[in-house]
Amino acid sequence: MNPDLKRRLLTAMTGGAVAIVAVLVQWNEGIRHKPYKDGGDVLTVCYGHTGEAVIPNKRYTDEECQALLESDLKAAMSVVETQVTVPLTEMQKAGLASFVYNVGSGAFARSTLLHKLNSGDIQGACDEMRRWKYNEGKVSKGLVNRRAVEREICLPD
Repeated sequence: MNPDLKRRLLTAMTGGAVAIVAVLVQWNEGIRHKPYKDGGDVLTVCYGHTGEAVIPNKRYTDEECQALLESDLKAAMSVVETQVTVPLTEMQKAGLASFVYNVGSGAFARSTLLHKLNSGDIQGACDEMRRWKYNEGKVSKGLVNRRAVEREICLPD
C-alpha cells in the first residue's frame, strides 16, 4: 500500500468507517469538477458520482462535490450494513463500502463476494475483490491497485 495512503487511513480511523472510506474513495477517484463520460460511457462528476442529478456542462464546486460524496458514501455504507450479516471491523466496512461505491449496490448484492462473506468465508470474500479488475473488458491497472488496497483492508487482522 502507498505509504501516504496508509498514513491518511490511519489518521481517518478515529472517525470510523465513513471517514476511512472517504479517504479511499478520494484517493482512488480523484476529483473532476466538470462532468465527463467514464469508461462505461456513464456521465460522471466529482469523486465518481453518477446518476440523473449530474448536469452536463455544469461546473461543480468543491462544496457540491463534497455533498455528493457524503451522500454516496452513506448509501454505500448502508448497503454494506444491511446486506452483510457477519460482524465486521470498521476497516472491513470501509474496504467493502469503497468496493460498493465503485461496482454498485446491485453488482455487490449478486456477487460471490457477498455470498462468501455472509457464509463466514471472510478470506475467500476478500480474495474475490481481485476478480473485479476489468474496465470495458480489459484489465485496468488502476482497478488492480484499488482492489489490492480494498482487499488488504478487508482481510481480518
